[in-house]
Amino acid sequence: MSPAPAAPPGGSREQPDPHLDPGRTGPGEAGPGAARAPVAGAAVQPAPWTAVEPGVRSPGATGWIQAPASPGTPAASGGAVPGAAPAAPLPDDGESGPTATGDPGSRGGPGATAPGPLAAAAAFVRQTLTIVEAEVRKLRHDPFELVTRAVQPALWMLVFGQVMGRLRGMPTGGLPYLDFMAPGILAQSTLFVAIFYGIALIWERDLGILHKYMASPAPRTALVLGKALSAGVRALTQAVVIYLLAAATGVAVRSDPAALVGVLALAVLGAAVFSTLSLVVACLVRTRERFMGIGQVLTMPLFFASNAIYPLHLMPGWVHGIARVNPLTYQVDALRGLMIRGGASQFGLGHDVAVLALALAFLVAVASRLYPRAVT
Repeated sequence: MSPAPAAPPGGSREQPDPHLDPGRTGPGEAGPGAARAPVAGAAVQPAPWTAVEPGVRSPGATGWIQAPASPGTPAASGGAVPGAAPAAPLPDDGESGPTATGDPGSRGGPGATAPGPLAAAAAFVRQTLTIVEAEVRKLRHDPFELVTRAVQPALWMLVFGQVMGRLRGMPTGGLPYLDFMAPGILAQSTLFVAIFYGIALIWERDLGILHKYMASPAPRTALVLGKALSAGVRALTQAVVIYLLAAATGVAVRSDPAALVGVLALAVLGAAVFSTLSLVVACLVRTRERFMGIGQVLTMPLFFASNAIYPLHLMPGWVHGIARVNPLTYQVDALRGLMIRGGASQFGLGHDVAVLALALAFLVAVASRLYPRAVT
C-alpha cells in the first residue's frame, strides 16, 4: 500500500465538510454552492453583508439587524443577492425604536408626527379641567366661604330692593322694581366673587405653587382658562342663593329648565370674564396691597356704570358711554331676558353672549401673555 500524500507546506489539506456541503455529489466533489471548511493557517474572509430591509426584524434578535433583501437589491459589498425572498415587515407594536435607516415614520423617531387636532383639543380640555378640579377641591375644604359670600346679595335683595321698590318713578318697562333689580344683583354677585380672584394668584406665587404650574407641560392658556372657569363654579352657588331669595321675596322668576340652564351658563361666563380681568391686574401689580386697592377701584365703577339697578336711558351721556363698553351691562341684559317672566333683552340674547365671549377670549389671551410675569 502506498503512503498517503503529505500535506502541503503551511497547512493541512482542504477537506470538504458534508454538513456544510449541501451540493456535494460524491467523495471529494462539491456542488456549485458548497461551503468548505477553512484550511488550517489560511486567513478567513468574512461573508459579505446583505442589504438592509428597513423595518425587518430577525427572529430571536434583540435589535435591528441586516436581513435578506429582495431579488436584485445591491448588497453592501456592491453585488446582488440572487434568489433572496423579500421579508415581510413586522407590525408596529408601539414599543420599537427607530429603525437603523432612520425611517421618519417610525414611532419615537425624530420624524414622529404630532398628535392630531382632536387629540390636542382633548388634552387641552383635560388640562383645563384639572385646574378647575384643584380649585373646587379648595372650596370643598372651606365651604364657609359660600355662606359669607351670600350675605351681601341677601342685603341687596332684602333691604335695598325692598326700599327702592316703594318708589314709583323708576321706569322699569312695566316690571316691579324688585323683579328688575334681581338679575342685576345676580350679576353683581358674580362680579364680586370674580374681581378679587386674582389675589389667589399672588398667594400661589408666594407659596411656590405657581412655579409648579409654570413648570408643568400644560399651556398657559389652559392655566388661565382653568382659573376663570373655577371662578364660574363659585358663581353657581351665588346664582342658587339669589334664585331662592328672589322666589322667597315674590320675584316672578322663570323655572323652566331652558331658562335655568341659560342663567347658570351666563353666571359662569360673566364670572370667567371678570376673574380673567382680575388675573391680568394681578400679573401687573404683583403685590396683595396694590391689588386690593385696584380691585376696590374697579368694582364700584363696573357695578354703577351698568344697567344693574337702573335703566341705561337714565344715565348721563358719558356714563352711558362707559356702560356700553362694560361687560356687566350685557350680562345683566341677558339675565333679565332669561331669569324674569315678562323680562326682555334690550340688545338681544345672541348679541349679549357674543360680547361676553369676545371679552373672555381677549382677556384670556392677554392674561396668558402676562402670566409668566407673575412668577418673577
